[in-house]
Amino acid sequence: MAFDIEMIKHKYAQLEERITLAKNILNRPLTSSEKILYAHLWDKKPSQSFKRGEDYVNFAPDRIACQDATAQMALLQFMQAGKTKVAVPTTVHCDHLIQAKEGAAADLKSANSSSAEVFNFLESVSNKYGIGFWKPGAGIIHQVVLENYAFPGGMMIGTDSHTVNAGGLGMVAIGVGGADAVDVMAGMPWELKFPKMIGVKLTGKLNGWTAPKDVILKVAGILTVKGGTGAIIEYFGPGAESMSCTGKGTICNMGAEVGATTSTFGYDSSMERYLRATGRDDVADAANQVKEHLTADPEVYAQPEKYFDQVIEINLDSLMPHINGPFTPDLATPVDQMSEKATEGEWPLKVEWGLIGSCTNSSYEDLSRAASIAQQAVDKKLVTKAEFGINPGSEQVRYTAERDGLLRIFEDLNAKIFTNACGPCIGQWDRAGADKAEKNSIIHSFNRNFSKRADGNPNTHAFVASPEMVAAVAISGRLDFNPMTDSLLNEEGESVMLDAPQGMELPPKGFEVEDNGYLAPEADGSGVNVVVKEDSERLQLLTPFNPWDGKNLMNAKLLLKAFGKCTTDHISMAGPWLRYRGHLDNISNNCFIGAVNAFNEKTNFVKNQLTGDYGGVPDVQRAYKKEGIPTVVVGDHNYGEGSSREHAAMEPRHLGVKVVLVKSFARIHETNLKKQGMLGITFANENDYDLIQEDDVFNFVDLASFAPGKAITIEVVHADGSKYTISANHTYNAQQIEWYKEGSALNLIKKQNSLS
Repeated sequence: MAFDIEMIKHKYAQLEERITLAKNILNRPLTSSEKILYAHLWDKKPSQSFKRGEDYVNFAPDRIACQDATAQMALLQFMQAGKTKVAVPTTVHCDHLIQAKEGAAADLKSANSSSAEVFNFLESVSNKYGIGFWKPGAGIIHQVVLENYAFPGGMMIGTDSHTVNAGGLGMVAIGVGGADAVDVMAGMPWELKFPKMIGVKLTGKLNGWTAPKDVILKVAGILTVKGGTGAIIEYFGPGAESMSCTGKGTICNMGAEVGATTSTFGYDSSMERYLRATGRDDVADAANQVKEHLTADPEVYAQPEKYFDQVIEINLDSLMPHINGPFTPDLATPVDQMSEKATEGEWPLKVEWGLIGSCTNSSYEDLSRAASIAQQAVDKKLVTKAEFGINPGSEQVRYTAERDGLLRIFEDLNAKIFTNACGPCIGQWDRAGADKAEKNSIIHSFNRNFSKRADGNPNTHAFVASPEMVAAVAISGRLDFNPMTDSLLNEEGESVMLDAPQGMELPPKGFEVEDNGYLAPEADGSGVNVVVKEDSERLQLLTPFNPWDGKNLMNAKLLLKAFGKCTTDHISMAGPWLRYRGHLDNISNNCFIGAVNAFNEKTNFVKNQLTGDYGGVPDVQRAYKKEGIPTVVVGDHNYGEGSSREHAAMEPRHLGVKVVLVKSFARIHETNLKKQGMLGITFANENDYDLIQEDDVFNFVDLASFAPGKAITIEVVHADGSKYTISANHTYNAQQIEWYKEGSALNLIKKQNSLS
């Protein structure tokens, strides 16, 4: 039986009425995404039509999922909200804090020792507030959610950008910052700008070497890293229906890399098969009773251009396998063009590592298809030229794959089986020799390949591909290897070719697991004591941010003008810094250390206007904070791209940065800034970015009249005394301005709770 089956049945019982009301109000058929959105309004029954990309709307999500790195800060915030229990079903998953090094057993033992304080904190907080807890080793959050919690037509949020994985089971699942999650945990509405709709029509059928991963690699090349911003991507068509549920999850998962609010598919037979295979017959039976409400109206898919803001069509029959990268997930290269492109880009052709796993490609089907390639290598007497690593998605997947002999096949090729955890994907990889910073290439089935992401080496060229393509390239040891046309020499000097991969959608003998790693909370957690030691290096109770004084912000100095890509990784690195995710002051020592200074193109090296000296960004900012001097950060397009990492907003806020002024924001990061009481604004004329000089001082001359839709005037003063005025736009509504006034959204929640 599924978790929360009564909640799911209750939601399904409401669908027809709410969707019918919405259709009558809009006077047209609805996309699948729209049905879910209108069925989850905070006000319950739809009463108005919302403008896509314009109207802020309050929603009531069905559940929340938090991974261990982000859960720390989310729960530290929730502890300040004055509640005794979470208002909606919530889970915590320990997957990010397990470093990959020696292999599963040793790495898990090491994590349980080094992160014991954090794991114990998360377990006790979960127990106290009615939160389900998944132990270290239980699996990667998004695979566990797909196996246990996701359901067609539902809405969930998660403190991780890849929450969108649940779209593979027909959900609208959205990555958010911890402060957003706290709102919902506390029984408050969750606010989202009503998304635009991008439709992706899939025709044909996947064949040969082409995998679901190639669909999103192709889409990433079309939309780029910001092309999906503010939109839900909805996949449909015969190609979508022919695809497995976990394949759909893979596609949705990497939708985060194009900035999409989420991605989803309408309910179909593959989802039913997956629900039944994972022990959720009751959910499948319930979904079948309302299945017409769990996908778009037929008219929508018949004439998608009438109902979507943008339509993309991809013929799966002719789709070529892709390899994307390096350094950005949208640099898409069909495998038959890689030789030319790699030579042109001077990318290292020798591949040092092949890595399979992460939340996006860690299912049984993924492992079975990659294992079919590995078995061929064994049978055809090929020696793997690159090192090989595997991260199973969950204990259920791992146990079943081991039972069926899949893991043994990889081990026969000397692959290292890592823990059921994120590992290299999130930068939790102790890779031997990475400290030498040598130029090299790796290939993996993950989502992100930013500089320094996997191993901390800025010269590691990371490429993204399907698990089966990763296996083939790792066996060959060459980036330009095309398994569809190229042969390999085996140990006996024979020329052999790899056949197309074969896999199994679901395990023929069913899933099996001895201990899935789940701990249910106590029914009454009032007696549970949550301890945070005052001298802890890993955990720190939060001090509320100061409210705005209501005055114009004057004499703010420039801290950093970021050059080019400035992702959440650049603002708050992961990897070894994950250990400090529960200690705001300690983790703030990584603030902006990866961002490139536009004035010298160096990282972590900015001018201190007080002394004229150069130093690390956190050190310089702490000097400004000590003197009570406000500061401004300036950035380029899609600032805050990447994860839901709210530390990228909390750290500058904690250190005294007042304003982030950029050409454009990534969605989640912009919201995170607002939630933490920061002023996140955009250049009205993006060319004004070029006018900002290293010694500039900023005066926000009309901030005192901060209001929705009203531009902000900034007087910029150069070191020579010359000045000019620029205009900045913002997207704050009345509610969000209240967050700003109170110093943070959490401060407002506490104030409201104290008055109630």
